[in-house]
Amino acid sequence: MSFAPLQNDSFLRACLRQSTDHTPVWLMRQAGRYLPEYLATRAKAGSFMGLATNTDYATEVTLQPLERYPLDAAILFSDILTVPDAMGLGLSFAQGEGPRFAHAVRDEAAVAALQVPDMDKLRYVFDAVTSIRKALNGRVPLIGFSGSPWTLACYMVEGKGSDDYRLVKSMLYSRPDLMHRMLQVNADAVAAYLNAQIEAGAQAVMIFDSWGGVLADGAFQQFSLAYTQQVLRQLKTEHNGQRIPRLVFTKGGGLWLDEMVGLDCEVLGLDWTVNLAKARALVGGSKALQGNIDPNVLFAPPAQIAAEVERVVNSFGVPHQGAGQGPTHIFNLGHGISQHTPPEHVAALVEAVHRASRQIRA
Repeated sequence: MSFAPLQNDSFLRACLRQSTDHTPVWLMRQAGRYLPEYLATRAKAGSFMGLATNTDYATEVTLQPLERYPLDAAILFSDILTVPDAMGLGLSFAQGEGPRFAHAVRDEAAVAALQVPDMDKLRYVFDAVTSIRKALNGRVPLIGFSGSPWTLACYMVEGKGSDDYRLVKSMLYSRPDLMHRMLQVNADAVAAYLNAQIEAGAQAVMIFDSWGGVLADGAFQQFSLAYTQQVLRQLKTEHNGQRIPRLVFTKGGGLWLDEMVGLDCEVLGLDWTVNLAKARALVGGSKALQGNIDPNVLFAPPAQIAAEVERVVNSFGVPHQGAGQGPTHIFNLGHGISQHTPPEHVAALVEAVHRASRQIRA
């Protein structure tokens, strides 16, 4: 399979700690409910899964933010729960509610029945990757993604989102053997899933450990970090002669940054609680950093948005310039964009990132 040559490779270069003339920017959940055109396509599709499982719709919504804003990367439109859904847990999205599973995994029998799903059940995701990559026509790189083994386990045990993680943590503390077995299956499934996305055309892959930060110190290392590392070790690092950067984002994980430096990946994502200058000092030149403006900054007027962008850009400082490798920054939010965000405020953010990051290099 051959694709058009890449015209804007700033995101991939920054992932690999190479110099760029501006700080690349993309946004977590950039294709989503804050865009009226997304809502129109979703209405046509009839449901979230109707959107995600239809190649044409998934391609359309992935490209929508790029039609509006000069973003430096596209991210596959999908959901982190496609993998447990393929394991037979019965995923659905009720209107106005988050995702839920028909069959939660809460006892020994349910855990014993889990296995790495046949990747053919996820063919719709890989077809979407190839379709999006073709439609991008080399404009910007395409990022594939998955949830982390621990984050998937949270949803699998709770059956839906949770505010106290009581069920999943009860299993973790009372039956760690069951939790480890589930995480092992998840890690192998996530690795197979991401490798299939790479083969389909993803040029970088990201692991979202959205709920890593809810764990106690000690439990995080054992039940989240160790399994994220297992996934990373199984991932392809090259495809068709191109390096495939691996990104890891743990929301609430700033606390453990000194341990995450040891992960076998190229980029660490940071939420808004982390000081970028301190993170850069800690990580040194060993990883690129991604983040980390508070998504709620986007509710402020454009002048304030620009001031906050500058603060983030200045906090990281001047990225590596010239030949070789050194500290680099990819601008992003500290978590996904809110559905209530005014689209014109996103335009102000992207413009401010490109402007401020060119100024700091000058």
